Amino acid sequence: MLAPWLDLPGARARVAWMSTLTGLDLRYLGTEADAEQIKDTAVTQPLVVALGLLAVAELDLTGASAVVGHSVGELTAAAAAGALHPDTAVALSALRGKEMAAACEQAETGMFAVLGGDPDDVLARIEQCGLTAANRNGAGQIVAAGLLDRLEQLRAEPPARARIVPLSVAGAFHTEYMASAGTALAARAEGIQVGELQRLLLSNADGTAVQTGAEMLSRLVAQVTSPVRFDSCLATMRDLGVTAVLELPPAGTLAGLAKRELKGIEILALKTPAELPAARELLARHAGTHQAEHTPDWRVIVAPVRGTIQQAAVREGSEVRAGTPLGAVISKREEVHVSATYDGVLAEWLVEDGDLVDAGDPLARLYPVGSR
Repeated sequence: MLAPWLDLPGARARVAWMSTLTGLDLRYLGTEADAEQIKDTAVTQPLVVALGLLAVAELDLTGASAVVGHSVGELTAAAAAGALHPDTAVALSALRGKEMAAACEQAETGMFAVLGGDPDDVLARIEQCGLTAANRNGAGQIVAAGLLDRLEQLRAEPPARARIVPLSVAGAFHTEYMASAGTALAARAEGIQVGELQRLLLSNADGTAVQTGAEMLSRLVAQVTSPVRFDSCLATMRDLGVTAVLELPPAGTLAGLAKRELKGIEILALKTPAELPAARELLARHAGTHQAEHTPDWRVIVAPVRGTIQQAAVREGSEVRAGTPLGAVISKREEVHVSATYDGVLAEWLVEDGDLVDAGDPLARLYPVGSR
């Protein structure tokens, strides 16, 4: 998938530098390696981010009203929005992939896609099997993740009118089984410099627009153990009134989801450099300035893992700084701390102390300082 992009001016040099940053031969992996070599998530993640960043360098995103990624694609999106330097994004993708690959070795886990069925029935059945809805992608697609024996239980007795498709992944991404990867990323994130956001950046956590680069970095760390709510991102795009969607390479999957969820808009999956002129023309025709008009005036803090919420002694109406502890979610495996991701006012708790919550469930609502 990388081969045609290497013919662009300066692309080989950029890939060589990204290879240095990641400790991987990205040119070889993206051109000559076989499927067995690149399916390792420690390889796949930096390769995908590197390819996306090559495309970003060829486009003028000035008129883009919003950017959003899916899973590791959030690193590419963060770079496209100005929150991360491209070098930081690709280096972080290598660390993320390495640590998630190591976490996969700790238990026999995986992911199965559940296609179709009533969403409520699907979610209920996933929970009955002791699994996590790790990806809620919209368009009738929910991905269950967890122990392999429980996934087989789901496949043996699927929800009504639903089809189960095993995914070729190394483990249960975006679940509590990635806790060690989250810890490793959190330790490195303390030394990462972030930039000012240049355009609206939507978060996989809940589909809302993040306020700062620091908030996005915090969410990127939490994301490895939290569900991907791409359905919420699509809903926000609908609310924003987007008129076109451009998917960066390797493209196709997200464009397909957008076609089913965002009816009547123009969609382009950028797969090769031959489609760059069409991509540039699409961006020019649909250039908009939606950010000031649509930036949400409140945010939701969500549960990072499944467990019991233990609230901190922070009263509703209190002003909190980014990083202020709001409590913890305690599961059988671990205790995951929850904190404010930006400066704001705790408007209300959405759960009671001691409530059982699932990963991705809303815990509290915050208003940015000065928004009320």
